[in-house]
Amino acid sequence: MARAGEKGGSPGARRLAEAARTARARATREEARPAGRRGGGAMDVFGGEVRRRDVFPLLVLHLIAREPAYGNRLIEEIEAITDGAISVNPNTIYPLLRDLEARGLIAGQWEHPDRRTRRFYSITPAGRREYRRLVTELEPFLDSVIESVTMIKREIYGPSRRSGRSG
Repeated sequence: MARAGEKGGSPGARRLAEAARTARARATREEARPAGRRGGGAMDVFGGEVRRRDVFPLLVLHLIAREPAYGNRLIEEIEAITDGAISVNPNTIYPLLRDLEARGLIAGQWEHPDRRTRRFYSITPAGRREYRRLVTELEPFLDSVIESVTMIKREIYGPSRRSGRSG
């Protein structure tokens, strides 16, 4: 019997094998990327789904509640708040802003209504309610991230650091 992905395997098995090869290749490319903030790169502190679904909306609502802002300003503020540890690109922030606006949590207004320039966003009453909900809901998650990073740092850089150091 032919193994998945070998000549003669079923079409489904060949597709599965190809998907597995693609996933392995993607994982290899991601492992080859520089880790952390070496060389000025950013790291994904709040992995994928949680970041998109909860942390970024909370942060955006927080910043917009302070004062109306546009996309690039939000990107700059998030990078400044995190000292570059979290990098936001336009392909993340603008879809999020459109989603928050479609949900009635923020309201956008063009700086110059007669031409498309910067779109400033303000928080709505519904956005303030969602902000308060996210603040309460995410605090335990953020605390767990802090605790996990602290434990990792303690493990690596704790009192036994000098005895385990090579070189």
